[in-house]
Amino acid sequence: MSKLIAPSVLAADFANLQRDVEMINRSDADWFHIDIMDGVFVPNISFGMPVLRDIVKHATKTIDTHLMIVDPDRYVKTFADLGCDILTVHYEACTHLHRTLQNIKAHGMKAGVALNPHTSIDVLKDTIQDIDLVCLMSVNPGFGGQSFIENTYNKVSELKELINNKSASTLIEIDGGVTDKNAKQLVDAGADVLVAGSYVFKAADKIKTVKDLKALANY
Repeated sequence: MSKLIAPSVLAADFANLQRDVEMINRSDADWFHIDIMDGVFVPNISFGMPVLRDIVKHATKTIDTHLMIVDPDRYVKTFADLGCDILTVHYEACTHLHRTLQNIKAHGMKAGVALNPHTSIDVLKDTIQDIDLVCLMSVNPGFGGQSFIENTYNKVSELKELINNKSASTLIEIDGGVTDKNAKQLVDAGADVLVAGSYVFKAADKIKTVKDLKALANY
């Protein structure tokens, strides 16, 4: 399977959101990565359901939604109804992770689990076969434009080993600080999906930046 690129809409120009959504449609990107933040689980608020609804209206690619919120179970049906394809919840926000995963899948979405930088891969050993995607946070969640945490390479390798040992088909997604400087090393460690925010949206030529990143990930 080719490696996937998922531009993070959190880094887009919110005053020109439709323009940036259409840019992703035209680009070689595979997914839209949408961060939903509540100001409680993370110290920031991004955007909510009305904005997501409008993004989905114009998007022509997979909607990969990352919930950085407390009590995500309350909103599973809402995000399914809005048209999300993948719904990722934080391990740290779920009291009953297995039940949450079942709930997401029951609503027709793929189920993802995100881990904060300090959270060990070991916490997923009992549920990895039920998880479609693990999102490893390579920065502390809540804000875009942060520096990449170098220990992420080790976590990717550990996670890949767990997936293989359990004969799971889980994808590994990296979120935070992804650039052309670390993309190849992340893929070599076992990453399948690279989320890129500031690196794409602050580029002079966004389309070319996505194309080059995808080529680098699939060298």
